Amino acid sequence: MIFRRLMGFFSLDMGIDLGTCNTLVCVKGEGIVLNEPSVVAVRKGTNQVLEGGNAVGLVAKEMLGRTPGTIAAIRPLKDGVIADFDITEAMLSYFIRKVHGNRSLASPRVVIAVPSGITAVEKRAVLNSAERAGAREVMLVEEPLAAGIGAGLPIYEPTASMIVDIGGGTSEVAVMSLGAIAACESLRVAGDDMDEAIINYLKRTYNLLIGPQSAENVKIHIGSASPLAQETTIEVKGRDMISSLPRKAIIKSEEVREALKEPIGHIIDSVLRTLDKLEPELSADLVDNGIHLAGGGALLRGLDTVIAKASGLDVKVVDDPLTCVARGTSEYLEHVEWQRTLESDEDDI
Repeated sequence: MIFRRLMGFFSLDMGIDLGTCNTLVCVKGEGIVLNEPSVVAVRKGTNQVLEGGNAVGLVAKEMLGRTPGTIAAIRPLKDGVIADFDITEAMLSYFIRKVHGNRSLASPRVVIAVPSGITAVEKRAVLNSAERAGAREVMLVEEPLAAGIGAGLPIYEPTASMIVDIGGGTSEVAVMSLGAIAACESLRVAGDDMDEAIINYLKRTYNLLIGPQSAENVKIHIGSASPLAQETTIEVKGRDMISSLPRKAIIKSEEVREALKEPIGHIIDSVLRTLDKLEPELSADLVDNGIHLAGGGALLRGLDTVIAKASGLDVKVVDDPLTCVARGTSEYLEHVEWQRTLESDEDDI
């Protein structure tokens, strides 16, 4: 017990939100210290990371869709889970080294947020990747719990707290009480699917082919789930599907809203199904407590309005929704350490 406490004193504790689009690292006492895209650039046909292992994150994202034939820019996570084990390990190793540096004597302890719906095999893949990347101890926490903790919701109290965490690969809809999940759905429809919906709409309507980064830019600048007070437009550049020549088009915010109807509809249906699973007392709590939105998807204009209309409940976007899962993982580690201390003291008695 004394050895474990000494190792904890000399090691760095970090929480990681290992997202499909972005990876965030939160260090106890320092807050968010890293926020980079979950992208790795490798030599095609190998798992060798470019430039001495530094072509990861922001550097690699700049290469997406622009690489020559000898290089591939890869996103090693899909739908919130590991799609490429070796490249995920290389990415995690880079991020852990970048944050850890020479801050402590021991290897870091790490808490990683994972989707609530992943399998035992997928959980083991995350654990193995983090351990081989240099973590001394690895713990997993379900994303809805981490989001609830990071958002400051009373998830350890005997009252219902509902969170809708919309990330890049998954949307997590969960109701929590007494530190556990009472009802949840892990939906593999999220920000990436919204980008894909915009790409498909422009193909059908304008015969214009654009890339995922351009689609994300359209979503961020003029995307919405409900009518805007002032509708707007954006210029989109891509490749004409008929002539194969570069071309641009002017897209209206109403058109983007139409394109996003299907993925948003799936998320709303998931919210309603989760509400349908609840015990009456938990449902009663939500009349006062409402629903909280987290993740990058929570920033889509009017999303809170359409969910409120469908559910009949108050819907709020949490403070700093992009980082609440990462912040929650760091705070979760403190909670686990507190529990361990209590158990160790009880054993001593």
